[in-house]
Amino acid sequence: MNTELDTSEDTAASGGVLLRQLLLTVGAPLVDVLAAPAGLDLRVGNVVILDPDDESEAFAGDLVLLIGARGGAARHLISSAARRGAAAVAVKVSSRSSSSGEVEQLRAAASESGVALLAVRPDVRWDQLQSLCRNVVEDARLTTETELGDSAGDLFSLAQSISTLTGGLVTIEDAASRVLAYSSGEEGDELRRLSILGRQGPEQYLGLLREWGVFTRLRSSDEVVHIDERPELGIRRRLAVGVRAGSQPLGTIWVQERSQPLAEGAEEALVGAARVTSLQMVRHRTEVTAGLRLREDLLAGLLEGRVEAAALSDTIKVSPDRAALVMALTLDTPGAAYPDGHERRPDAAHGGDRSGQEMRRRRMVDLVSVHAAAYRHAALVTALGHRVYVLLPDITHRSESSALALTRKTVRAARGMFGASVQGAVGSLVDSLSDVPWSRGEADRILDAMGRDLDTDVATISEVRARVLVSETLAHVRKNPSLRDPRVDRLIAHDAESGGKLVASLLAYLADFGDVRRAAGRLHIHPNTLRYRLRRAESVSGLDLSDSNERLFTHLQLLMQHHR
Repeated sequence: MNTELDTSEDTAASGGVLLRQLLLTVGAPLVDVLAAPAGLDLRVGNVVILDPDDESEAFAGDLVLLIGARGGAARHLISSAARRGAAAVAVKVSSRSSSSGEVEQLRAAASESGVALLAVRPDVRWDQLQSLCRNVVEDARLTTETELGDSAGDLFSLAQSISTLTGGLVTIEDAASRVLAYSSGEEGDELRRLSILGRQGPEQYLGLLREWGVFTRLRSSDEVVHIDERPELGIRRRLAVGVRAGSQPLGTIWVQERSQPLAEGAEEALVGAARVTSLQMVRHRTEVTAGLRLREDLLAGLLEGRVEAAALSDTIKVSPDRAALVMALTLDTPGAAYPDGHERRPDAAHGGDRSGQEMRRRRMVDLVSVHAAAYRHAALVTALGHRVYVLLPDITHRSESSALALTRKTVRAARGMFGASVQGAVGSLVDSLSDVPWSRGEADRILDAMGRDLDTDVATISEVRARVLVSETLAHVRKNPSLRDPRVDRLIAHDAESGGKLVASLLAYLADFGDVRRAAGRLHIHPNTLRYRLRRAESVSGLDLSDSNERLFTHLQLLMQHHR
């Protein structure tokens, strides 16, 4: 899998963040420097997760997160990424690797290639590191593009500034206690380490804070709250202050004391820091919300053929002439209908509550967005009706299989979240963004067929094209009574009244191209028994099974009845 932060090759040259600043922001306790033959004043504009099975696609300015490679394979990929102009390569290093000399071999490969080499701690998740680095690069780019200057800064820089003013280790969290940014530095206690690694405070400690009334005080006033040291819990002394916009809580700033006491005036600095952080968080939230809404609206317009590809390519900074594909997912909702008009299966658990349905729809969009962004940062997500669509730009034919894997993973996650039937489909790869509506149409056709009679929950059009075509033909026949053969209806009615097995026997015979022995074997009956049933079916219905046209249409009509 190759996950890109930004697919334009000139990103690093036009923006990004210095590797030195990136390391100051997300360094300890996550990353160490093993080698920096060209120094650390290199610009990082892209973040790429590279699987050993993929060919290196790194461009100038990439930070390459190398997953799953060891020994010679890792050295080869480090050299390959360096040849393509990568700024740095990150690998996971364990104590076992260090003792075996593997680290020295990797360091030598990086030094020879002239690329910086970063060591990632074993307990750090790749998706977590990618997300952190992405936030730093995006914040740097946003600051540059909007010309906000140092007064606004990004949350990581702000955390570092607060750390300098207070003399402590700083963590900035949102209202749900999720870690948004933190200052660099050692001496962090176990709580800080677990919070940064898990991107959220440990539930056991959060429960204690609630029990002590800390969150109540932080939400209700601007005062700095003192949390005493708890040696038995491995927790050092802390100061905390709520970040609010008026009466609305936005988050919290936490300052952990190091081995030395906090700086004089730390409380006063923290009060001011909360006000600056509030402005930064409100600005960031507003920009993100507006940007997401614009991207969703533009993608919806492209999928429906209302917006030209050039408008979207300006937004996501990809060439409109590069290949792309669309994946689609649907979450069953009561009373809704598929685009072909076929009614969805009811979801009794959620009744007809429109607000509940909209909430589920929004949560579905958020869940799909997270998985799509982890696969490819340039991915766009939007919802049309009761379906969620993902545009994956700059896709190669080699990436189609990974798009299917992404769809399966997302469907599993959605089922776990909603406990409902979730289905996914992947349209064909198209040559340019202007052809994206075609790929979307194919994904829709798969989901339509799944809603009628296709016995799978995740598929690409190339896997199920024939079954989709048959399903669409059956749907057409089902809607047009004039296309039905009354003789087949007569046979179906006879079986229904008598409890016979003529229909099932005839279906098996037709499915096996008239091979009586094979069909009889599948039915677990003697071939002569099947022959008798076929003669009986002809007698009851008036069909002539020696006529190929009658066999063809009989098969279609029986399939239509079978999948009703």
